[in-house]
This record gives sequence, structure tokens and C-alpha cells, in this order.
Amino acid sequence: MRILLAPMEGVVDAVMRDLLCAIGGIDICVTEFIRINDQLLPDKVFYKRCPELHNNSLTKSSKTPVRVQLLGGKPQVIAENAASVANLGASAIDLNFGCPAKTVNNSDGGACLLKEPRRVHDIIAATRAAVPKHIPVTAKIRLGFDDRSLYLENALAAYEAGANELTVHARSKADGYKPPAYWEYIADITQAIPITVNANGDIWNLDDFRRCHEVTGCTDFMLGRGLLSCPDLALQIKAWHRGEQARHSAHKAGSYEAARLDITSYKTVPYQVMTWAQLSPLLLKFFNISVEAYPAKHMGNRLKQWLFYLSRQYPEAVTLFEVVKRLKDQDAITQALVANMQRSPARSEERALLSAV
Repeated sequence: MRILLAPMEGVVDAVMRDLLCAIGGIDICVTEFIRINDQLLPDKVFYKRCPELHNNSLTKSSKTPVRVQLLGGKPQVIAENAASVANLGASAIDLNFGCPAKTVNNSDGGACLLKEPRRVHDIIAATRAAVPKHIPVTAKIRLGFDDRSLYLENALAAYEAGANELTVHARSKADGYKPPAYWEYIADITQAIPITVNANGDIWNLDDFRRCHEVTGCTDFMLGRGLLSCPDLALQIKAWHRGEQARHSAHKAGSYEAARLDITSYKTVPYQVMTWAQLSPLLLKFFNISVEAYPAKHMGNRLKQWLFYLSRQYPEAVTLFEVVKRLKDQDAITQALVANMQRSPARSEERALLSAV
């Protein structure tokens, strides 16, 4: 079983990839898409989106492989750029046929290409021909654009073009992100093509994962918003896969029991989910890194963005967001994060865990 971290545009960049992978359970990352229009991009563009290329295409802390994702509608130009980034050391090339954003679709990229399975085929085939055989070429699709009627045709097009594996988000572009995710369509795809199919969409917690696993029959899964809201979800899934039972603390939110967890080896009996006390120091670490990584005019924006996702899992994230949402001063945000940690101090076992992240 593999867990892949989804390429969420404007959210899961190199900083977030490194942090989430250090928490554990993630086997592969995919970059935010690199838009390809009419020309071969300079190397600096690839390095900006995927600084892990300087590190053998591995995340800094956990050495997790990172795939480079390209987006565009012109087969030969996509192929030339894929060959270029492969020469820079990309571990794999991923092709985006799933982005639902109007600005992307109106520019001949992302999910709009699913209206014509032949185009999906031609883009993948040209890329596969241009990239050395030892470097996987993968693709991510939705179930369709205006509807789901072409889901099998697009999956077959990807396979027949030579894709090594396929990630399927279980909605059409028209479905957006509204629940439910139509996992049963992925089950049809896994029966139709012999390559690995990664299930994606609406896996927010361990119960969702179990249902998706049962419906799709997949052994590999891509998580995006679920991992942002529950940063140890991949660890919970891996524990379940080993036959262990993930459980929440017996106490309500606000009372923090030490978790028995070794984050480097995933050994835990039973696995206890990450508490707010464990997460709080990571928020401070993330903010400190973001101060250096992002322009000053965006001070705190990435932290607030992450708190928005965390609020689905942690009531404390809602409270902290209310404190920092209007703050734009580094010292003021730092003080708020430190005060949050003081209100929810980690026990000794938890502090030992955090040293590995």
C-alpha cells in the first residue's frame, strides 16, 4: 500500500511537502502543476516549483520521492519540457488532466482535455516517448468534464498511451468538490486497465479510507485535503493496514494524553492519533519557515490557510485562527503561537516524538 500526497495548487508546495512527509506515512509527493504553453521553460522554473530536484528529487527531511507535474494541451511541447525536467533528475513525470479551475481550463489545460480522450492519449504518448524508460510517466484525471460519460475512455487512453500509473479523482469537473465522491467508477477503471490506479477524493478520515478501499479495490491512494486537515492520516492508514487500531484520546479536545508513537518507525500498539499538543509546535515551525520562504507582504497567510483545513479536525484550530486571522506582524503571530503551545503543553513522550519531525 502506498499513500501519495496530492498536488494542491497554492497549498502543497515544497515547505508543506517537507513538513507533512516528516510527520510520516507518505510514500510519494507530486508537485503543484507547472503550466506549459508554447515553449521550453528554463531550468529555473522547474527548480522553483520543485526545489527537491537539487536533492535527487527527494524531500529534505524524510527523503520522500517527488514527482514533477506538468499541465498543458500541446503534446510535443509537453514532451520537450518533460524531457528537460527528466534531465534535471525528476523521479517521475506526472501529467495533469484533472485541474477544474476555470482559468486553467480556459487556457487548454487540466480537466478540459477529458472532453477528448484522443488528446489525453497523444499528450501521454508523446511524453512517454520523450522521457527515458526508467522514469515513470504518470497521469491524474477526473471522471470527466461536463459529466462522467467518458471516464473509461479516458482511463483506457492513458493506459494505451503508455502511462505507468493513473490517479483518478472520483468526480467530474462539473461535480467540483461537492460530495459525494463516486468511488464506484474507480472500481470499474481498476477492472479495465492493468496498471496501478490510485484512488483520490473525499478521504478525510480512516472511516472514509476504509470505505474507499472496499469500494474501489485499490491498494494505492492519493490524499490532499484530508492530509492537510488530519496531518497524521497517512500514519493512521498505515497502522490500520498493519492490523492495528487507530484511536482518539479518551479525553475530549483540550485535555491531552501522551501518544505512544514512534514517528520514524511507525511502531505503535495501538496507534493514537496526533493531538493538538503534538501539532502546536509544528505550527510554529511551519510559520518560521514560511517567514523565510514567502514574501513579507504575505506574512502569516500560509499559516492561516493551514489552520482553515485543520479546523475540520481540531476545534482548537478554529480558536487559534480567530486570534491570528487579522495579524500581519511576525512577532505578534509568533507570540500567539507560543501562547497556544503554553495552553496545550506536550508531555515528555510527545516532545520525543516531535524531535523526529
